[in-house]
Amino acid sequence: MTDRSFRILVIALLVLNTFLIAGLAGGGLTWIRNSRAPVGAMPLGGEQLPSSERKALRAALNEARKEERQTILDAQQAKVDAASILGQPTLDTAALSAALARARNADIGLRAKLEQRAVDFAATLSYDERRALAESMIRRSVPRGAVTK
Repeated sequence: MTDRSFRILVIALLVLNTFLIAGLAGGGLTWIRNSRAPVGAMPLGGEQLPSSERKALRAALNEARKEERQTILDAQQAKVDAASILGQPTLDTAALSAALARARNADIGLRAKLEQRAVDFAATLSYDERRALAESMIRRSVPRGAVTK
């Protein structure tokens, strides 16, 4: 093996190992992210419900989000407006406060409608399913360090 071919082999192996390590790291991060409960996906902690009820809850909440799409867009636009105001050379505190208030009011309105949809859904559940939902909500509300096994 010549010195030149040895160098080519070493460089090729370094490149291959770099891609292999990057692939393993990326796969590991993906696995870690997917193993955690998605934030905000089931705000009531409906993962304890039977599969059919969990799907029905998710569908009801998604339907409510679709109905409130304009409210979501308004809140996002208000946040963009607030960021734009913050980026101006002179800060207009009144305009910034108004933009943040619009975003907050839209977020609160959306949350209220989603919660009401969840309440309406909970009214259709049996006692055992509501208990499972309540236990899940409590488990999600208590800080991790406070949960005892």
